[in-house]
Amino acid sequence: MIPKNTICVWYDNDALGAAQFYAKTFPDSSVGAVHRAPGDFPSGKEGQVLVVDFVVCGIPCIGLNGGPMFKHSEAFSFQIATDDQAETDRLWNAIVGNGGKEKDCGWCEDKWGLSWQITPRTLTEAMSGPDRAAAKRAFEAMMTMQKIDVARIDAARRG
Repeated sequence: MIPKNTICVWYDNDALGAAQFYAKTFPDSSVGAVHRAPGDFPSGKEGQVLVVDFVVCGIPCIGLNGGPMFKHSEAFSFQIATDDQAETDRLWNAIVGNGGKEKDCGWCEDKWGLSWQITPRTLTEAMSGPDRAAAKRAFEAMMTMQKIDVARIDAARRG
């Protein structure tokens, strides 16, 4: 069944490689159908991979090999909630270690240019909780980090 809403992610030419990486890295993720171009298109030839159906953490996506015309930006990102430091480290290190880049405040970028927010639940809870002073302390701690340090966020929450 075709989902009612699907995120379409534009890639230069490696949607399949990206989908395979996401499927092996993130829970509840998989690669579905791979559709090949029925004819030549502006950035490719008949028979090349054009569209890949995949799922990232339960969210249906389509990877489109559209060519180099459009680039990713932080205006779109996947935010992945993590339960602890081990999960945060595993996901962050997988993305950065596979040709990605570290960014600030829990953001990183994969080798295809797509942005990811690897966000421990404790940070989200601190920011959205009723204790505004704890939220401010957690926020200020986060602003000094690249990969989020759960122990430092928890210490900031406690004051």
